[in-house]
Amino acid sequence: MAKEKAKKSIFKRWWFWVIAVVLFIGIVGNLGEDETVESENDQIEDTNTDVNEEDQEDTTEDTEGAEEPVEEEEPAEEEESNAEDDVPTEYKSALNSAENYSDMMHMSKAGIFDQLTAEMGDQFPEEAAQYAIDNMEADWNENALKSAENYSETMHMSKASIYDQLTSENGEQFTDEEAQYAIDNIEADWNENALQSAKNYQETMDMSKEAIRDQLTSDYGDQFTQEQADYAVENLE
Repeated sequence: MAKEKAKKSIFKRWWFWVIAVVLFIGIVGNLGEDETVESENDQIEDTNTDVNEEDQEDTTEDTEGAEEPVEEEEPAEEEESNAEDDVPTEYKSALNSAENYSDMMHMSKAGIFDQLTAEMGDQFPEEAAQYAIDNMEADWNENALKSAENYSETMHMSKASIYDQLTSENGEQFTDEEAQYAIDNIEADWNENALQSAKNYQETMDMSKEAIRDQLTSDYGDQFTQEQADYAVENLE
């Protein structure tokens, strides 16, 4: 048998070293690219940081340079004070009197005006009285109700008589709406009012029961209902 040729070591083959050189060059190239990418990223981050710092500086300068708006004081209170100073003293006195009549005597708007201008009243000029009426604060419905309650409690009047008294030109001079509000909201025992009126007629005028009944129900008298008058007469002594 012929002797077999001895095999060469792989390190002695030329193609092995060609492959090794190619791989080495590839590895070195990749390392260089990675370093280049990292360097470029660092440069981008540095650039962004510089831009942000410049923006912050510009914003700070704009904020510091901006002037705060100056708030102008509203002259409303001063103008109102000046307007009050221009009101004549007599007008102010008329207003004070009108408010007293409303608060203490629960008078109507028309009743207060008449009282302010009456020769037997306060004798203010009509202009001063009108100023008082225009500038006073009053609840006319409530005034009508208070007046109605006073007529019921002190004079024992009927519902119809109170309404007439509230709206009469010779009485309280409330409007129909104000008087109706009072009648709708008053709390009164009309039977008891009729009885008290009947007792007064009996004690002061010595009237008979039938005469008292007629007086209580008359349109020109007390204007109680028939039932209320009957209750009163039946409970007289």
